[in-house]
Amino acid sequence: MSVTVRIVEPGDQSAWVELYAGYRAFYRLPDDALAVATTWRWVRDGEHGLVGLVAVEDDNVPIALANVRWFARPSSATMGLYLDDLFTAPEARGSGAASALLKHAAEVAGEGGGSVVRWITAADNAAARSVYDTHAAATPWVTYDMKPTA
Repeated sequence: MSVTVRIVEPGDQSAWVELYAGYRAFYRLPDDALAVATTWRWVRDGEHGLVGLVAVEDDNVPIALANVRWFARPSSATMGLYLDDLFTAPEARGSGAASALLKHAAEVAGEGGGSVVRWITAADNAAARSVYDTHAAATPWVTYDMKPTA
C-alpha cells in the first residue's frame, strides 16, 4: 500500500477524531470532546489559518494527521509554517505516514514562499524524534508557556 497526503475532507471526521483523541492521550491531555470537536471544526473550515492534512493509504481512510498554520517571522521578515500536531495511528507506525506528512508540509511551505517549517515535541518522544531527525534539525531553543492574566 502507498501513503498519500491530502487536505482533510468532511467525511474524514470520525477517523480524524479518533486520531486526534489518540494524539491527546499520547500527550496525557484529559479527555475533552469539546476540544476535539472544536479543533476538528477549525481544521475542517480553515479557521485561525489552520490546514488539516491527513495521510491515507489506498482505501482513502486517514491513518495519520498533521495540523499546520502560517506564522509571521519578524526577525527575518518571512513567513513560516508551524506544525501544531502530528500523529500516526499506532497500527500505522512504520508505514511512512509521518514522513509523508512532513514532506508535504515542506512542499506547502516552499510553494507558499515560507522560510521554515517549525514544530516542537516532547524531549522524551524518542520514536517521533528519530523520524524528525531525518527531516529537520533540532534547535537549541527552549519553549516557555506563560499563563494569561485574569
